[in-house]
Amino acid sequence: MGNKTGFRSADIRMGGFCALFLGALGPGAVMAEAPLSAIDWLSSSVSTAANPLPLQEPEVAGAGGALPQNVIVSVLGKPSPDSAGVLPARVTGLPNDLWGLGETEKIAELISVKRDDALPSLQRFLMVLMQAQATAPADADGRGVLLRARIDKLLDMAALEEANALIAASGKMTPQIFRRYFDIAMLTGKEDDACAYLRITPDLAPTYPARIFCLARSGDWSGGALTLRMAQALDYISPSEDALLSRFLDPDLFEGEAPLEPPSPVTPLAWRMLEAIGEGLPTSQLPLAFSHAELRETAGWKAQIEAAERLARASVLDPNQLLGIFTERLPAASGGVWDRVEAFQHFDTALQAADPGAVATALPKAWEMMASASLEVPFAELFAARLLRLPLTGDAGALAFRVGLLSSNYEMAAKARTPADMNEAFLIGLARGNLQGVTPPDSLSRAIAPAFVRPTPPADLMALLVEKRLGEAILLAVDRIERGLRGDLRGVTEGLALFRHVGLEDLSRRTALELMLLERRG
Repeated sequence: MGNKTGFRSADIRMGGFCALFLGALGPGAVMAEAPLSAIDWLSSSVSTAANPLPLQEPEVAGAGGALPQNVIVSVLGKPSPDSAGVLPARVTGLPNDLWGLGETEKIAELISVKRDDALPSLQRFLMVLMQAQATAPADADGRGVLLRARIDKLLDMAALEEANALIAASGKMTPQIFRRYFDIAMLTGKEDDACAYLRITPDLAPTYPARIFCLARSGDWSGGALTLRMAQALDYISPSEDALLSRFLDPDLFEGEAPLEPPSPVTPLAWRMLEAIGEGLPTSQLPLAFSHAELRETAGWKAQIEAAERLARASVLDPNQLLGIFTERLPAASGGVWDRVEAFQHFDTALQAADPGAVATALPKAWEMMASASLEVPFAELFAARLLRLPLTGDAGALAFRVGLLSSNYEMAAKARTPADMNEAFLIGLARGNLQGVTPPDSLSRAIAPAFVRPTPPADLMALLVEKRLGEAILLAVDRIERGLRGDLRGVTEGLALFRHVGLEDLSRRTALELMLLERRG
């Protein structure tokens, strides 16, 4: 972004945007909001000081007890933002009373628990759960605590598109919700849309950094300079904000000086301004959501590849988008990511030609490279259907079978395969959802088998189901399966049993197959 007028030469003229926000707001209205979110990298883009009902951020906590301990108080006749959702029950398969008699604060705490992203099936389902349309808990009081917890979980997972859709479904842009919308825009190249919304929404009071950024984006560099001077005079910005905003408005004044010390934490707004002054930070060391910024056309191909891999590994990038980035051009170097791209392209070419011999040769190397980056499931989703149609035999056929099991075509793969050993027989039984008469080959499969023979959830999860607190039961089941990855195999049995008991059959099968086929156990 170039400076067309210069901070030093800025005239003392307010643009329309500047006059709108400076003329009507007093000091209390423009002070930045103290961080309220478990997402500690949110930009302080708008003030929430004037909001009479600030949301209370849920603390990250463990599962807690199964039954509510407090009397539930409900506000009658008032619509709750906590009932907002993107996906209806006919799409999710989840009931409208998903949260039942649960308490909003406890549900929000459970949602906010930091989880692993090792099993793609669980990641995808968590995104569905966060977007589900469901009746708000009885004690929801209009503050949107549960809505914000769901949005923040999607942000933490880097599911920015899904978070934006949930924001749109909420129907009301409160200051707290706008903060999320603003940062999503910063990371996806839609910052002008966020600034335009600020300009036409007088109920939102932008903080000085956001105001100055938006003035500059609209071309009003003079207004941005004037606003910065006022912020300096009133001591409304920190020294680090002052340094960054000054360079943002006129980087030429600081030519030859040492780069700025990155702020802590780095917010999306700060990241965009650092990028604009030529001091952009690599997103690999930042929260995963920042990787979306590297998918823009302004980023180099290697940066796009690495960001796409991170997002695909976390199950928040469409595999077809990964395919498009991987095949954009031929790699001009070797080693690391370039070897992976080359192996991927060779396999893709062989598969497009439908040449069984070439596929059998290219598949092992491509699979090895993708497995080294934990990208087996995106690879399987891209190629399994075509791979299963080829007459592959021997080691290539066995590998194609495993690739198929990690895709949505897992039943097709199972039906077409004659088991070569006990392990394959068990995998086929999982894919079909029937392990009767099948011998588990190892300790992990012995933990999985009871859920597919006699699915009996533990008493505490059953107690939640009695109170129709299905959402909480599912979250706890996810946590127990992830606990199984760390060695507590009883958690695998209990979590999968809950899934099957409540009818989440596809989720239970795919999770079990991933447990068996992916090297994710720590």
